[in-house]
Amino acid sequence: MPPSGIRKYFDLIISMEGVISLGVGEPDFATPWHITEAAIHTLERGYTMYTSNSGMLELRQELARYLKRTFDLEYDPDTELLITNGVSEGLDLAMRAILDPGDEVIMSDPAYVAYPASVMLADGVPVQVPTDCHNAFKLPAPDVEARITGRTKAILIGYPANPTGATMAMPELAEIADVAKRHNLLVISDEIYNLLVYGTQPACFACLPGMQERTVLLGGFSKAYAMTGWRVGYAAGSAEIIAAMTKIHQYTALCSPIMGQMAAIEALRSGEPEAMRMIEEYDRRRRVILKGLNDIGLDCFEPRGAFYVFPSIRSTGLSSEQFAERLLMEEKVAVVHGTAFGPSGEGHIRCCYATSMENIEEALTRMARFVQRHRAP
Repeated sequence: MPPSGIRKYFDLIISMEGVISLGVGEPDFATPWHITEAAIHTLERGYTMYTSNSGMLELRQELARYLKRTFDLEYDPDTELLITNGVSEGLDLAMRAILDPGDEVIMSDPAYVAYPASVMLADGVPVQVPTDCHNAFKLPAPDVEARITGRTKAILIGYPANPTGATMAMPELAEIADVAKRHNLLVISDEIYNLLVYGTQPACFACLPGMQERTVLLGGFSKAYAMTGWRVGYAAGSAEIIAAMTKIHQYTALCSPIMGQMAAIEALRSGEPEAMRMIEEYDRRRRVILKGLNDIGLDCFEPRGAFYVFPSIRSTGLSSEQFAERLLMEEKVAVVHGTAFGPSGEGHIRCCYATSMENIEEALTRMARFVQRHRAP
C-alpha cells in the first residue's frame, strides 16, 4: 500500500518558500469564533476528561435533531450514533466492523485516497469502478452491478466527491440503492462534503426508501464548519453495526476530545449562518478557477460540490505525476496528481480552491506560463 499521494505534496510544500498550495483539501477560514469560544469555555470550566466511548450524549442528541430537521432521518442517540475522531476514523471503524478477510467493497475510481486503503487495512479487497469526465465522474449503477461477486459485502460512495467535485442527484443514487437491495449489500456513504453544493440540493443516501437500515452514514464538521483540526466526526447506522464500531473504537481511540465535542455542539446549534457564508465564498472561487483553467487550456468539467476541480492536463503531453512535480518545481504551485486517487485519475490533477482569491488568481497566472511552455505539439 503506497503512502498517501496528498501528504507527499503537503510535506514538500512546508519545506519550500513562496509556494501557492492548491493541494491539501482544507478550508483557509478559521473556525468561526463562537464555536472556538465554546471549546475555550470548556477548558476554563475544567472539562478535560474522557467522555463516553460513544461521545457526549448531549452531542448525540443534538446530532439526532440535526439529522431529523435536515433530512427527516430518525436515529436513536443512545444506540445508533457514534462520535468519531473525524470521518477518517469512522470509515476505518466501519470497514473493520463489517468486513471479513477477502470481502469486496465496490467504489468509484478516482476516489479519495483513504477509500481503498481502509478496505485493505481491514483485510478486504477494494473493487474500483472507472469513472470519467464524460459522465461527470458519477458512479453508474450498471457498472456497480457488473462487478458484484459472491464476496461483495458493501458499496462505498462519497458524494460530493473528493477529488473531482462531482455530485449525484437522488434519482441517480436511487439506482445504486436498488442494486444494494437486490444483492443484499451494505452501503457506506461518506457525506463529509454534504453541505458544500452549488446550484443543487444536498443529497443524503440514507433518505432513500429502505436504505437507512443498510447504510452507514458518515459525516463531520471539518469541511463545512472549517474544523479540520478538531477531529470530530460521526457515524449513523443500525444499532448492530454501531455497536460493533463502538467496540473497536473503545480499544483504539476511546473517545473524541471533549473540547472538540463541545465545539461541535455549538456548530450544530448556531453555526449554519457562518457555514453558508463560507460556502458562498467557495462558490465564487469555484467559478473563477473553473473559468481560469479552461481559459489556459486545461479542460475541466463543472464540479457541483466540495471544493475541488479536476482538470485534464492531457494537452501538455505530461503524465499527471510529471505535471504536478514540474509545476511545483518550476512555478511553485502545488497540486495533486490524479493518479494519487486511482488509475482513472491519470491525465488529471486535483486543485483545491479553499484558498484566497488572490492565491487562486496568482496560481492561474503561474499555471498559464507553465502550460504555455509544456503544451504538446
